[in-house]
Parts: sequence; structure tokens; C-alpha cells
Amino acid sequence: MISKLQAVFQSKCPKCRTGNMYSGSAYGLSRQKMHEFCPHCNFKFEIEPGYFYAAMYVSYAFSVAEVLTLALATAFITHSESPWLYIAVLFIAIVIFAPFNYRYSRLVLLHYLSPKVSFDPRLYGERKNSADLKG
Repeated sequence: MISKLQAVFQSKCPKCRTGNMYSGSAYGLSRQKMHEFCPHCNFKFEIEPGYFYAAMYVSYAFSVAEVLTLALATAFITHSESPWLYIAVLFIAIVIFAPFNYRYSRLVLLHYLSPKVSFDPRLYGERKNSADLKG
């Protein structure tokens, strides 16, 4: 059985930790697409309409951490006072991290910040038939 952290890194469903939440990789030539339902346990990822607007706050926290880290690293490495250097570095970083932030902000929201969603160990692994899930 995989841990919650492993499920987040592997983009697995928070309910069964088996089905993939996304088709395609975060970085690649094909566009990443989030499934509407888990292909394994049929859990609906968007719990209510507009649910993933809350993921913007998680994505914002990721962006602030990334930008702050890169700004401090740029200052430490270059000792530059040019605002254009910082603007260029941070703009490039935001563009590069956008697919990561999109994917993992939704995963963190579902796995860690949604009290209505919890892991059901009966759904983990091989697909169960409906008789096994009753009771």
C-alpha cells in the first residue's frame, strides 16, 4: 500500500490511491488532462462545482515559495542589483513551474486539505467487485 505522500507524487486518486488523476505527464508535448472520475474507483474529483478554485490558493503558495527561493539564490549567486535580472529569472521560473503548480495544487488540495475525502483501503489495488465493497 502506498502512502499519501507517494500517492500525491504519483498523481493517484485520494480515495483508492490506485487510479491516475491525470492522463499525460506534467511536462511533455501532450497536454495534461485531469480525469473527471477515477478510472479505478469512479470517485468524482471535482466534489462540487467550482471546487478547484481553492487550488489557486495552493498554487499561489507554491509560486511564492518558488519565486522567493529563486530570488534569494539569484541574489546569493550573482550579487546583482539589476531588477531586470530578477524579473527575467522569476518570469522564466513561473513559466517553467506552471504545469507543476497546476497539477500538484489540485493533488494537495484533494489529499491534504479536503476533509470530505479520505482513503478507503478496500478500494486499493486490484479492482474489487461490488460484492466485496458492500458491508
